Amino acid sequence: MEFKSKQDLEIPLNDVFDMLSDFDRHERLAMRRGVDIARKDSPRQAGLGTAWDISFLFRGKQRHLDLEVTNFDAPQGLGLQAIMQGLESAISVELVALSRTKTRMNVVAEMKPKTLSARLLVQSFKLARGNINKRFNKRLAAQARDMEVRYTQMA
Repeated sequence: MEFKSKQDLEIPLNDVFDMLSDFDRHERLAMRRGVDIARKDSPRQAGLGTAWDISFLFRGKQRHLDLEVTNFDAPQGLGLQAIMQGLESAISVELVALSRTKTRMNVVAEMKPKTLSARLLVQSFKLARGNINKRFNKRLAAQARDMEVRYTQMA
């Protein structure tokens, strides 16, 4: 199952990539939402191989997620791989410079179930696909607007 979204940002390409690869900030935001997150790699440097152990509550159950950066192509984009209890996900973020001050962010998230329970979970996602697509696009649009606000505050 695959979800896609694209957002245009009024931010230069390099600055968008810097914000996306600010993993310390993402960790802090996740912790504020009640997510337990621990960095696996010892040099706390953003790049290929950066990995986390993540635990969170989803649908009334505690879930465990292993997340790793599988592609780090500055400033064109990055890729992540997530493994959660029989469900493998690949997330790709591609950045394209539309002009000096404008960037398009293309995000693709693909989920592949590896167990029966994961297949049932993905099947329930398929039934609610329209709703999930709307939420996915809305969340990425909010993230893009947040990045634009942060950029204007930095300048």
